[in-house]
Amino acid sequence: MDPQTIEREALLLPQEDRAKLAQKLLLSLDTLSDEESKQAWLVEADRRARELDNGNVQPISAEEVRRKARSLLR
Repeated sequence: MDPQTIEREALLLPQEDRAKLAQKLLLSLDTLSDEESKQAWLVEADRRARELDNGNVQPISAEEVRRKARSLLR
């Protein structure tokens, strides 16, 4: 089966199934070493901290994140 056919068929799946497939595909691309992964997360954490410090983004409480996650999973 060629990639275009797979893509076309995948897009016909229900949203939840597409999300699960997307997650599996993304995880299959993760080829960083533990050290590279750690460094990437440190860079990302630093970027997010600067965005908060500069007022570019607003923090969201853990409770709000949980509430939104629960509503998405329903």
